[in-house]
Amino acid sequence: MGGHNHHHKHTAEKYHHRHKHKDIHKHTPEHLDHKKHTPEHSGHVHHIEDFKRRFIVSIILTIPVLLLSEMIQKWFGFEITIPMQKWVLLTLSSVIYFYGGYPFLKGLLQEIKKKQPGMMTLIGTAISVAFFYSAFTVFVGFGKEFFWELATLIDVMLIGHYIEAKSVLGASRALEELVKIMPTTAHLVKDSQVIEIPVSKLKKGDIVLIKPGEKIPSDGIVIEGESYVNESLLTGESKPVLKKKGSKVIGGSINEQGVLKVRIEKTGEETYLSQVIKLVKQAQESRSKTQDLANKAAAFLFYIAVAVGTATYIFWFFYGSPDFALERAVTVLVIACPHALGLAVPLVVALSTSITAKNGILIRDRRAFEQAKDLTAIIFDKTGTLTEGKFGVTDVISFIDEDDFLKIAASIERNSEHIIAKAIVDFSKRKGIKPADVSDYRTIPGKGAFGIVEGKQVYVGSPNLVKELGIEIQDERIVKLQKQGKTVVFVIIDGTLAGAFALADRIKPQSYEAVKQLKSMGIKVFMLTGDAEEVAKTVSEELEIDDYFAQVLPHEKAEKVQLLKDHGYKVAMVGDGINDAPALVTADVGIAIGAGTDVAIESADIILVKSNPADVPKIIKLSKVTYSKMVQNLWWAAGYNIVAIPLAAGILYNYGLVIQPAIGALLMSISTVIVAINSQTLRRYKV
Repeated sequence: MGGHNHHHKHTAEKYHHRHKHKDIHKHTPEHLDHKKHTPEHSGHVHHIEDFKRRFIVSIILTIPVLLLSEMIQKWFGFEITIPMQKWVLLTLSSVIYFYGGYPFLKGLLQEIKKKQPGMMTLIGTAISVAFFYSAFTVFVGFGKEFFWELATLIDVMLIGHYIEAKSVLGASRALEELVKIMPTTAHLVKDSQVIEIPVSKLKKGDIVLIKPGEKIPSDGIVIEGESYVNESLLTGESKPVLKKKGSKVIGGSINEQGVLKVRIEKTGEETYLSQVIKLVKQAQESRSKTQDLANKAAAFLFYIAVAVGTATYIFWFFYGSPDFALERAVTVLVIACPHALGLAVPLVVALSTSITAKNGILIRDRRAFEQAKDLTAIIFDKTGTLTEGKFGVTDVISFIDEDDFLKIAASIERNSEHIIAKAIVDFSKRKGIKPADVSDYRTIPGKGAFGIVEGKQVYVGSPNLVKELGIEIQDERIVKLQKQGKTVVFVIIDGTLAGAFALADRIKPQSYEAVKQLKSMGIKVFMLTGDAEEVAKTVSEELEIDDYFAQVLPHEKAEKVQLLKDHGYKVAMVGDGINDAPALVTADVGIAIGAGTDVAIESADIILVKSNPADVPKIIKLSKVTYSKMVQNLWWAAGYNIVAIPLAAGILYNYGLVIQPAIGALLMSISTVIVAINSQTLRRYKV
């Protein structure tokens, strides 16, 4: 029982956590107006501008610092001397240290207050040690000063943090690109006149006219006209979708051929696009496990740097000279701080979120997305997820020419409004069969229909009708279809059985691929359904699913998920998010499928806009690629320290190999560039 309670508590927490999320984001802009920034957005922009200003001032002051530094002059073989040279250097460097280094010094104090040393402690320590040591050399008049290292270190750090802040925004830049999708004006139909109005002025219930090649101004329903609409930028659906009277359309999609009249249903905040943007923002702000990893790495490096620095100082103090000891210790502290560590995770987060959004995969919870790489079991809801959720013909058994058989059956069924009749008519229409005329048509209530087609007497109906006509069903194929739980409809021509149709909820073509891919990844695939045992068995055999749960009531779905979790599986639940909500919350990763324009599914961690089950293996692959990119980046960022710190400490001093802080800074910049390039390779990843 205890476990059960715990499970409910966990579920409740997860709900609470999600709803809490929802409130934070009340400040998204009211309309997708380029001019309006959210308070937090403008704060962020201000933050970026601040880094940029500090960087520009520092870089301008760095030029004279470099030119006046002895070391640089020696390296490049030129000489510039001016009166009070060292003091000029000290003055310029003080400005760089206090103005350029301010964000890092502030961060250092905050981290120490919280007793959580991380990135800022590492940077703050490095620049402070470099500055105070160099100032000390000016006052005492001996020792090598580190001014140019200090200046370049701060420059590189500022640009690094500028890129980082920009990449977090860059992810929102992917969003801004999405915002740009929205047209700015709409043709409003008013009193049989068409007037141009800004999209932001549209109200619910307004009727708008959309000409070929124009964008749909906001979400709505087609009330007149027919056309193909390109939604690829929004949902990732590559083929244009046919829209006719009654079809839903999404703001921002492109009308390709005909003229459409649309009644606006949603504006501003409620539109699909705003919801997506809100979600992507949320995903970028939701912390990722790997981000914590980056901070842990920074803290670890800080402790290592302080320990090695202290040891280095003590060693050289006794075995070398005090000033050499100090220079080595400073070098260790300056080198230990990798700029790239701050970029390792945000760059990947930014890119992966925009890649997934463009593919119609919306991430609401980054942690869940990161967990997707460890999944060992996936549970699919059957109806509407693996199947189309619509009744269709699955098998045709005919004892006469099949085209004739279809023609005769469709001719009779064309007169009926029944769901089965419609499915048969659709099927023969797809096969290109034209129905013939029927005379004497009549329905036989609860059993079927009768009519005369081309002089033949035709009955189409249920097993009961066959029984009534005294016809025996002996064909094994038909008996097998009945055993599978399919609905079988018989066609009798002139008193003999001419064949039968089997109907069931049709399996989506993409389901086969999805199951195959998941199994090839070593993931167990399960199916949940409220349907009868026979139907469940047939579908799961057809798809080669590992196991299924049949006749599961909606409220029992979560229990089945818990059952698999208790067996040690890492479970994802894939469902439509309506009656599957508790199951989606219980699973380690909840995936809502076919959300279409209804993005606001509270219970899901990941939302698939299209009803395509083959997007599920995509999520897992993307999760794996994203995670490995983050880990690679962390290695590139911190890994060079494995070599650099011992060298800086002077471990190979006797062999004439001593690393200068400058070289350290250069290595560091290279690792930053590698991290940036490595992150960009994600762009090439084909989902």
